[in-house]
Amino acid sequence: MTEPTRPAAKPARPFFSSGPCAKPPGYSPDKLATQSLGRSHRAKIGKARLQLCIDLMREVLQVPDTHRIGIVPGSDTGAFEMAMWTMLGGRPVTTLAWESFGDGWVTDAVKQLKLEPTVMRADYGQLPDLDKVDWSTDVLFTWNGTTSGVRVPDGEWIAADREGLSFADATSAVFAYDMPWDKIDVATFSWQKVLGGEGGHGVLILGPRAVKRLEEYTPAWPLPKVFRLVSKGKLTEGVFKGETINTPSMLAVEDAIFALEWAKSLGGLSAMQHRCTANADALDKIVEERDWLFHLADDPKYRSKTSVCLFVRLFDQNMIKRMTALLEEQGAAYDIAGYRDAPAGLRIWCGATVDTADIEALGPWLDWAYEIVKAEEQAANS
Repeated sequence: MTEPTRPAAKPARPFFSSGPCAKPPGYSPDKLATQSLGRSHRAKIGKARLQLCIDLMREVLQVPDTHRIGIVPGSDTGAFEMAMWTMLGGRPVTTLAWESFGDGWVTDAVKQLKLEPTVMRADYGQLPDLDKVDWSTDVLFTWNGTTSGVRVPDGEWIAADREGLSFADATSAVFAYDMPWDKIDVATFSWQKVLGGEGGHGVLILGPRAVKRLEEYTPAWPLPKVFRLVSKGKLTEGVFKGETINTPSMLAVEDAIFALEWAKSLGGLSAMQHRCTANADALDKIVEERDWLFHLADDPKYRSKTSVCLFVRLFDQNMIKRMTALLEEQGAAYDIAGYRDAPAGLRIWCGATVDTADIEALGPWLDWAYEIVKAEEQAANS
């Protein structure tokens, strides 16, 4: 077999993982502030840096003062489970699932909390009928399906006069889309997505209705210490002022501060969104120019601009593994195989920390790897 000609140029930063994601351009560990390292997170400097991180998240995300922001353990998963375990159980629950993480919240609600929720499902690449959601119930959903490449189009489908709470797993959505904070009672995310931060820490954002629920409702089950947000019937306000429940990594906090200050230097939220859109548009162009590459999400209205999921015509899981291994060996693209529970395909991160020129440079390398794997498969079957 004659190998296709390797493209002349590679992406300068071939980091296309959907989490942890690419660090911001120009990042280097020696650029991090170090005054909090080796100090207690309870010391004045530690609490000040944690509060700065919270303040920067509020500023960049344009979170209103009505909402509290807290740094909690366990990444986005820990933050979302904290919300579920502390607030659910007092009224009926609806869970929406169209990808792996949404399906995980269904499992928690059914098998762990024994809630018997209404489950609204859709296949990978699709959304359930959002107009049929019953807002007299608490509603759990992922804003951007990281493993399916499908997102909700906006917040119009969330009832303004809802009786239940809206719980948004927004980990691949914040910093990339407009978030209607008046429609969101609970939002969670982690720094490792659109900010390109380090893993292990989650962010919990609570609107006033969520705070009211916490203070007025006591769940029937015992709560682990790291989930406890209420003391003597009142919200533990310190959690939302940098007094974390358990010990955080101050190195990860400084890393997040660096990314947030980088976002501010670009021009804030709108600039982050612009970078995401430019990256997604560049990848769309690559897909449109190839008759063997397709979006898993058919409808552009519901298609993610961050975790873009693709499938390759006639390629199975083994062929995808071979294709992505070739790209990694060449240093052309790292970690672009689809999620393990998703249909066989590629997943390419287009968040704000990726440069559009690197997305554009990826196209010829996808061609190169595709032609090699297709030829190998034809030879094996001849």
